[in-house]
Amino acid sequence: MYYDFKSAEKSLEKEFDRINDIRDFNQRKVLEAFFDNKVAPEHFYTVSGYGHDDLGREILDKTFAQVFKAEKALVRIHFASGTHTLACALFGNLRAGDKLISVAGKPYDTMQEVIGTAGDEETKRASLIGNGVLYDEVPLLNEVDINFEALEKMIDKTTTMVLIQRSKGYSTRKSLSIETIKKICTIVKSQNPNCICFVDNCYGEFVDTQEPLEVGADLIAGSLIKNPGGGIVEAGGYIAGKELYVERSANRLTAPGVGSEGGAMFNQHRLIFQGLFMAPSIVSEALKGAILASKVFEDIGFDTYPKYYESRTDIIQNIIFRNPEHLEQFCRTIQSLSPINGYVTPIPENIPGYEDKVIMAGGTFIEGSTIELSADGPMREPYVAYLQGGLNYAHVKICLEDMVKKL
Repeated sequence: MYYDFKSAEKSLEKEFDRINDIRDFNQRKVLEAFFDNKVAPEHFYTVSGYGHDDLGREILDKTFAQVFKAEKALVRIHFASGTHTLACALFGNLRAGDKLISVAGKPYDTMQEVIGTAGDEETKRASLIGNGVLYDEVPLLNEVDINFEALEKMIDKTTTMVLIQRSKGYSTRKSLSIETIKKICTIVKSQNPNCICFVDNCYGEFVDTQEPLEVGADLIAGSLIKNPGGGIVEAGGYIAGKELYVERSANRLTAPGVGSEGGAMFNQHRLIFQGLFMAPSIVSEALKGAILASKVFEDIGFDTYPKYYESRTDIIQNIIFRNPEHLEQFCRTIQSLSPINGYVTPIPENIPGYEDKVIMAGGTFIEGSTIELSADGPMREPYVAYLQGGLNYAHVKICLEDMVKKL
C-alpha cells in the first residue's frame, strides 16, 4: 500500500519541536555536569584488582549524581541487566519483615520473579518474598490508570518501600508521567514520611526535562544499555538517590564493608562518560521515531499508545495488533532491516523470566540494547508490539516504510 511519509512528517513538526526543546535542555544539563566535575582524560583510566582508589569511577558517580539531582550515584558495569540493578536496590534496602508495595499493579515480568510472585520453586526461594519480605500491589483502575484512592488506603506506617515502575512493561497500562510520579510520592509521604519511594526509571531517562528524584522520589535505577548509555555503553546500570539508600544497594552489589569502594571497571569509563554525553540526542532520535510510528500505524488502521500527539514519559511505543500473525510479521520486518543479524528470522520462544513465549527482534550492536531499534512482545492477547529505540531517526523511518508495504 502507498503511504505519504512526507506529509506525515510535516504534520508532526509541532511534536518534533517539543522533543528538540527537551533534548536541548537535557544536553545543557549533562554538559554542565561534565564542566562542574572537571571530567578529563585521566578519568578514562581505571585501576585493576580490587578497584580501590579509582578516581575515574568517583568522578563518573558524581557526574551521574549531578545529572539526576541525587545525593549519590552508583554507576557500574557489574550490573548484569536492568533487572539485576533493580534487584540490588530492592535487596539492599529491604529485610525480612519489611513491606514492599507496587503502586501500579503487577510489575514487569522479570521483576515478578525477583519479588517472588512468579517463577519455579528455587527462584521463589531466592526472591524477596522467599527471604521474608512482605509484598502487596495496588490494583489499577480499569487496568489502565493509577488508583490513587486505593494507594492512599494501602500505605501505612508498616510500608517500607513503594516500587514505582515508570514504563509500562509488557502491559497496556499507561506509563507514568513525571507529574503522576510526583503525585504518587506526595501521597506516599503524607501517609508515611519514612517510606522509600523507589522508581524503576528504565526507558524514561531524558524523555522529559525532570527526573523522578526532582519530584519526590528517594531512589531511582536504570540500565546503561538503555537511554543513559547513549547506544555505546556495553553493559551495566546505575542507581541514584539518597546516599544511604544508594550505599545499601552497593553493599548488595559487592559486599557489606566494600560497598561502592570496590570493583574494577575494566577501562569502560570513557564509553560510559561518552554514552551519557550522547544520551539526550540519542533519546530524542528514538522519540521522533516512536512518534512517527504511532502516526503511521494509526493512519493505516491500528491502535497505538501513546498517540502521536500525546506527551511521552518513556521511549516505548505500543502497536496493538490483536493478531499473532501481524505481531510476528512486524518483528520479522524489524529484524530484517537491522544492521546486525538482518538475515535471522525471529520466532516466539520461551525466555527466562517470562511466563509467555516472547518474540524479539533486535539486530543490535550490543546484545539486548533497547536504545537501539528493537521490537518485542509476548504471545498473548491483545498481541502488542513494543517498539523502542533507534540510534537515528532515518533507520526507524526506513523500517516503517517497508513495514507499511508488508502489512
